[in-house]
Amino acid sequence: MPSPDAPERASAPQARLRVERIRPAYRQVADELRKRIVGGLLPAGHRLPNEPELSRAFGVSRSTVREALRVLASQHLIETLRGVRGGSFVAAPDPARVVEDIGGALGVLVMTPRLGLDDLLEARLLLEPAAARLAAERADADTVEAIRAAASAPRDPRDPSGFVPHLDFHTTILMATGNLMFTMMGQPVSDVLRTRLERAGVDRVEWDRVDEHHLEIAEHIARGDADAAEHAMREHLNALRPLYERTGRWTAEPADQEAGETGGTEAARD
Repeated sequence: MPSPDAPERASAPQARLRVERIRPAYRQVADELRKRIVGGLLPAGHRLPNEPELSRAFGVSRSTVREALRVLASQHLIETLRGVRGGSFVAAPDPARVVEDIGGALGVLVMTPRLGLDDLLEARLLLEPAAARLAAERADADTVEAIRAAASAPRDPRDPSGFVPHLDFHTTILMATGNLMFTMMGQPVSDVLRTRLERAGVDRVEWDRVDEHHLEIAEHIARGDADAAEHAMREHLNALRPLYERTGRWTAEPADQEAGETGGTEAARD
């Protein structure tokens, strides 16, 4: 028994080891097939081996292969067809689907504490002024015409305050950069912001001001004035911020659903 006067023995240091769990088998199969698809070893249209063949090739059960194929299908990397000539076929990666998936994920996260309105507005303020600058530096005559058309799109007679949805000014600017990453990063943010804005209470005067800003930005881009285009876009986004921040303007449900029922199309504007 230790003496009362004996110094206390220091407690042994606790090991802090990072233990990585082995990834599930179906994810490893999906990862390997994905690597071959994006690397070009399995080109678009290529028919994958059937489930028994993949099961033998990877040394896993058919249920594991089936789950791996579901993962790839959810990522739009393969398409499964039924019938005698059916099977799983490699699909060409589609940027539009990727953008849609990102937008859907953001739409869910933004209604949780993990992602807020300020986060989206900050990201947009970083992306879109830079996109306007690049558009002014790179846009050819056809692109300039598309930007002008989006900025001055005709009003929908069912909703005098709205624009035709497919002439989305902000998306057109992102695309005019010629850099796909701008569209893939910026469009989901913009989509979530505008579909969550409760637009019913926004005054017509404010929508008219949005129109004026779009026309101004379009003309700066048409003249190739990159500094002015970037500045005007930044000022435009800062002017939009109060529309999102006002009490009652940020909704839990996409406002586009209501717009679709009433013919409203303000979403394509802001």
